[in-house]
Order: sequence, then C-alpha cells, then structure tokens
Amino acid sequence: MVSLTTKHTTHAASSTSANFLKMLPQTIVSGLYLHIPFCFHKCHYCDFYSITRQTPDRMARFVDLMLAEASQWRDRPTTVQPTTVFFGGGTPSLLPLVEMQRLLRGLKERLDLSNVNEWTIEANPATLGLDYACMLFEEGVGRLSFGAQSFRPDELAILERHHEPSDVGRSVDLARRAGFKRLNIDLIYAIPGQSLEAWSENLETAIALGTEHISCYGLTYESNTPMAVKKRLGRLIAVEDDLELQMLHHTRRRLAAAGYSAYEISNYARTGEECRHNLMYWNGGGYIGLGPSAASHVEGRRWKNRGHLGEWETAVSAGTPPIVEFEELLPRQRAGELAMLQLRLAGGVQFNDFTGHTGYDARSLYDDLLARLEQSNLIVLDGTGFRLTEKGIDVADAVAAELL
Repeated sequence: MVSLTTKHTTHAASSTSANFLKMLPQTIVSGLYLHIPFCFHKCHYCDFYSITRQTPDRMARFVDLMLAEASQWRDRPTTVQPTTVFFGGGTPSLLPLVEMQRLLRGLKERLDLSNVNEWTIEANPATLGLDYACMLFEEGVGRLSFGAQSFRPDELAILERHHEPSDVGRSVDLARRAGFKRLNIDLIYAIPGQSLEAWSENLETAIALGTEHISCYGLTYESNTPMAVKKRLGRLIAVEDDLELQMLHHTRRRLAAAGYSAYEISNYARTGEECRHNLMYWNGGGYIGLGPSAASHVEGRRWKNRGHLGEWETAVSAGTPPIVEFEELLPRQRAGELAMLQLRLAGGVQFNDFTGHTGYDARSLYDDLLARLEQSNLIVLDGTGFRLTEKGIDVADAVAAELL
C-alpha cells in the first residue's frame, strides 16, 4: 500500500496477518466489496486486477472460495453488517448465471445483509441477457453499472473495448424490463484523438438513455498498462490539458442542465440517486473487501488481499487470511486522508462532521492553508466548512495533495 509518511506501521504478509485481523476494533462495518477478476478481454487503459479465458470449473471453485472467505468473518471482532454491497472487477457479470446466483445466496447465508439498502453489480453491456438481469433483480440486486466508456466505434477500438455502441442501449432496456430502477453508465473522456464535439455526442447519447447516474472519468494513463506504454513509445498522443478541461467544463454544464448534479468530481446523479457505496468511501467509512486484490478499511487500519488468483486461492483454501500487506494509520494521517476524500464531494469538508470523525478541528489543522486556498479562489470557505470552487476543481488533485 502507498505510504503516507514514514510514521505508520506497514507489515509484510506473514503469520502476523492473522493477529492483525484479530486485533481489529469491535465495530460494525457498513460496506462490503467483492472483486470478481474475470474478464472477456483486458482493456488497454485498465490497471485493476483481471484475468481472461477462465474455465467454468475454475469459476465454480472461485465462488466456493469467495464464500469461504466470507465465512472467515464470522469469528472476528469486526462485524460485517453492510448497508451497501458492490461487485466490481473485472466483469462480475461474466460469472455464469448459476454461479452468480449461488454466490448471492451464499453471501446471504453467511453474512447479515438485512440492512443492505444498495446492492450494485458492474455488468458488461455486450453480454448481459434478460434471464441474467431478472435473476439479479430477484435475488435483491437493485443497481447495475454499465461500462459504456464511449459510443463511437473508433474510440472503443482505441480503448480496446469489445462491445458495440448499440449494446449499451440494449442492456439498459433489458435492465428496465427486469425491474431495475437504478442504473449507471461509465464514460471516459480525453481519449486520444477525441474532439470536444465527439465527447459532446457521447454525452448526449448517454443522457438520452435516461439512466439515474452517469460517471465521467478523464482517461488516466496508469503505469505499465498498454496505453501508458503506447504513450511512452509515441504510438498515441494524449489529449492536451486545455482540451481535457474544456471537456470537463462542458460535462458539468450539460449534465446540470439535464438534471444530473455533480455530487462528486467525476459522478453525476439525479436527486437521491447518488451511489451510496461510493459515498461511504469518500466519507471515510469502513468496508471489507473479498476476493483477489480487494482492499479493506476499518477505522484507520487497512489491508489488501493478494493480487493473484492462484495465491489468493491457496490462502483461502488453507483457511488463512489472503492478505499481502496491511497498515495502520496515525490519527493525523487519517484526518488528512478524510479531508482529501471529502474535498472531492460537492459539499466538501464540513467542520463538525470532520471533528466527529477525526477529533481534529480542520480550521486549526489547516489554518494557513485554507486562507491561502481561499485567496487563490480555489475553495469557498465559510463557518460550516470548505469546498472546491470551479477553479479549484480544475486542480483538485493538487489541492487535495496539500491536505496530506
């Protein structure tokens, strides 16, 4: 995990990992994340752990082990009683229908999911069928997220996305027929060669589909992904920063006019349709991650599962925690992280809430910094808290870094 300073404790995976989990606080964790690593194809911009070409037998074994890992949480001091559940990947909907259904039912048997008010699963728009969507809805999943990324064949080819633009609308229609009333579409802008007009057309297509939530991310060249390598070799040219900012500004204006509020820098929703699971992340909540490479956080203690399917399988099969590394943040570090995360939200950092979570007064903690950011018109500062201005949103990462 990334070290914030040299003053926190980071441990290598060993027999001490079991002791680390036994020493977790007696508290209730409200978030549950499951990482399903299977993919039809590895997209060239993606740095999430995923693998392709898996057999039905290995997927069945994967479900067995996911349920075994969930069972490991029965006897730990931290109680997993989530209000939100999120299946990410990879492509969770690549699990065969019978195996996904077995996973959903098995989780309900092993964990207390009676308080869940949002259950999201990421789905591939190229492969979702009506029978699969109906099964998900009947089993209690209430929200689907479709990785559209673009509605232009040339841009999908650059991203190495293997679906047709028409698949997204078809999947939205299938989801509606199955009963889903909460849907999200993911889009990417600043794709190499993309113009403002092309991005605007993608946005209009997404708006016309009428989903309750739209996520818009500027393309990031994660190190060692194929796209980052192509960029280093000069085989593709990144969109200029000024054009990317124009795309961001257009997105905020257009989606606001269409009834989507920018409740977070990259996320837009109709009133009441914000992603509750992601809001839990941005507000520093606790969550448990199951599956290879999944991350967890409980009151400043965080850890990550082994980022290799075989290694994760071996650990879970042996009944040992599949942890590769873990750390415990100091209170000041937790405060800095919370401020950094909450600054991404439209409401920003609220002083009373921040003190309640961290024990620190943000006004004292960031006194000189807040004054300087306000003078530079990067934040709005008042008696209740501080939040980014439109100018501040343009340099949000730089502002957030100062809070650390």
